[in-house]
Amino acid sequence: MRAWAELLRVSALFTVPGDALAGAATLGTRPNRGTALAVGASLCLYEAGMALNDWADREEDAVDRPHRPIPSGRITPAAALTAAGALTAAGLALAARAGRPALAVATALSATVWSYDLHFKHTPGGPAAMATARGLDLVLGAVATCTAHRRGSLGRGPMSEPTGGAGARGAVLVALPSAAVLAAHTYAVTTVSRREAQGGSTIAPLAALAATLGLGALAGRERRASGRDGAGESPQRPPGAPAAAPAPAPAPAPAPGSALALTPARLLAATYIRTAATPLLHAALNPSPPLTQRAVGGGIRAMIPLQAALAARAGADATALAVMGLVPLARKLARKVSPT
Repeated sequence: MRAWAELLRVSALFTVPGDALAGAATLGTRPNRGTALAVGASLCLYEAGMALNDWADREEDAVDRPHRPIPSGRITPAAALTAAGALTAAGLALAARAGRPALAVATALSATVWSYDLHFKHTPGGPAAMATARGLDLVLGAVATCTAHRRGSLGRGPMSEPTGGAGARGAVLVALPSAAVLAAHTYAVTTVSRREAQGGSTIAPLAALAATLGLGALAGRERRASGRDGAGESPQRPPGAPAAAPAPAPAPAPAPGSALALTPARLLAATYIRTAATPLLHAALNPSPPLTQRAVGGGIRAMIPLQAALAARAGADATALAVMGLVPLARKLARKVSPT
């Protein structure tokens, strides 16, 4: 069990549910059955990537990390590859239960995971592939939630569309800004991780530190409500239907100094910056392998407050609080199993 926990890096699992929850939050609707299925699919595909990663790197780990489960002989390469295939199949099966649009996104996600581990990881395209996977994971949560919402609304009269009636395509468009923020953070952390075994890079931690500060500012910015519906399209009135009621008067301008108010999104964004920035600064000042690995671990843990900040930014404070509840669990398990 210890060997499998190390192979699958179970302490990093707690960074996964927030992807789907943040994706659901972008729609302005509560998490539902589709969200739960997306979380399950994400967990399976993430763990498939972990098992496949060690299988693909077994020869390299025999030199740089002989203590890892495969080079140490505690888990055979065949067992790791079988686990990767089984977990991928389980993830796609769960996504299929959330609907065809969710299955399409999950298929793209699994293809990205496998192509990263088998090809892109040691190429210049590695960070971009990993970033794409995280972004797709957030989009998966939005699409699965939207599909379940539409199904649940059938037979109950007029549907309350979370994406302006645009369906799964609208859910993708609405989720893209949050997915881009999460993907950019993943890109920065992955770039640092490429030197975690050897160390010696000052530029990568400094660039990641700058990215962290910028992304924290974006995540803490309150999303402005527009006069449009859902995915950015104005609702249309059927021919012959009575005219809609006049739109309410615009809200008064914010009072001076309100831009500095401590909203949940800003507090969570500050937590994200603090979690990621400190170890990155240490790694930039002393780019040794231990400090570089600590910076990567901090970047992985920082995904949780970043996901929570994105949820709070969309107005889902309860979801943000639920995501932050994963922090102590991740911290406790990280003491026993390294997330890197």
